[in-house]
Amino acid sequence: MFRVNVKKEVTTYCPKCRKHQVHSVSLYKPGKRRALAKGERHHDREKRGYGGQKYPLQREFSKTTKKQTLKLKCKVCGYARHKDGIRLRKLVIA
Repeated sequence: MFRVNVKKEVTTYCPKCRKHQVHSVSLYKPGKRRALAKGERHHDREKRGYGGQKYPLQREFSKTTKKQTLKLKCKVCGYARHKDGIRLRKLVIA
């Protein structure tokens, strides 16, 4: 699959309303990583000093596509949830 068109609004099940409602569809984008989060501090501590990385760094990337995650937001109650997407080159929300 190279290109997939997704509608801006889809009717799907809302777990908060407990019935099918109209949802707005957008592409999920991860937020900025917090430097003071416990995992980040642990990772930085592991990397410090002698001994190098605790796991191998990925030198070359083997995959040519990404799995796109869709964000579905209910138009009635505003409840948002994620839907794992399929592996594709381009996702068009139209």
